[in-house]
Amino acid sequence: MTPHDAHDSARLFVEIGAAIIVLALLARLANRFGFSAIPLYLLLGLALGNGGLLPLHLSQNAIGTGGEVGVLLLLFMLGLECSGEELVKNLRFGLPAGGADFLLNFTPGLVLGLLLKWKPLAAVLLGGITYISSSGVIAKVLSELKRMNNPETPMVLAVLVLEDLAMAVYLPLVGVSLLGGGPAKVAISVAVAVAVVMLVLFLALKYGRHLSRFVAHESDEIILLTTFGAVLLVAGLAERFQVSAEIGAFLVGIALSGPIADQSHRLLSPLRDLFAAMFFFFFGLQIDPATLPPALPLAVGLGLVTAFTKVLTGYWAAKRAGVDRQGSLRAGMTLVARGEFSIVIAGLGAGIEPRLGPLAAAYVLFLAILGPFVARLAK
Repeated sequence: MTPHDAHDSARLFVEIGAAIIVLALLARLANRFGFSAIPLYLLLGLALGNGGLLPLHLSQNAIGTGGEVGVLLLLFMLGLECSGEELVKNLRFGLPAGGADFLLNFTPGLVLGLLLKWKPLAAVLLGGITYISSSGVIAKVLSELKRMNNPETPMVLAVLVLEDLAMAVYLPLVGVSLLGGGPAKVAISVAVAVAVVMLVLFLALKYGRHLSRFVAHESDEIILLTTFGAVLLVAGLAERFQVSAEIGAFLVGIALSGPIADQSHRLLSPLRDLFAAMFFFFFGLQIDPATLPPALPLAVGLGLVTAFTKVLTGYWAAKRAGVDRQGSLRAGMTLVARGEFSIVIAGLGAGIEPRLGPLAAAYVLFLAILGPFVARLAK
């Protein structure tokens, strides 16, 4: 290693280490006053990113990869809390809520895009941005507020899983359309994605207990390596077939049951918290603050409308499941945050509508900050 390389490595370690220590201080502050640390992580990333108050030219690849691992672990831990039988039951019961979710939350983005005289495909992309809640933010909020065993949480999870399954159709559909593919190519791409989702779900439900027995071991080291490796492997394979990596991680959690679930939860919780903090920090780093002010009024207006429609979605879904009024309200207010998928969708449309990126960034940042606060209000 040359002296120049050593200097670069030292600077990188110092900057990342200092950023993580500041994240720790922000987590202490949030814990001290009893609110979610997620908005603070986002704002720190905004301040330290390009165009921020104190820009640090950090390794985007290193932090971005850590952030992606954080989302996968958040979804894996959600899966651990839900058995395969419960998932199938809740998905079957939650299908009408999934349809209402799509209608209530996709429509505002689509209509706004058309009113702005964007191309129809750009309007469809904006509809996707307003439709999909942030599984990463919501999983973190549920964990922070200790609501995993609340009566409304199964319906919250059902809505999130249905949204992620819808993305398995939506993303290949818009991806091929952006490339100019014909109907046959679109149909093949969607069919492959749906087939992969069904196959992974079948394997998780049919052979989950066998997998648990295979993974089970008295050594914490072996359990940690096996489960962490399985999460990354399945998530990567899912992504390879244009299926949500988050769905892959969630289904690994579903597949692991019994004592192994408790052991995995205990071992991976610290890793989840570290990488999740990196995810929200990286999320903020990606947003150029200079692009926010022009888009902010429209983003806040759209955010308030779709926050209300998400509350309606969750309230109705939980009420149908027999949850009381207060629990139903908690379900709706938990679903408000948008996040990682919305940014991915915005990135797809950057070439066809230049205003889509800044509007999506301002919209997502607003709801990623508002979401945890709103969820905490629903006591």
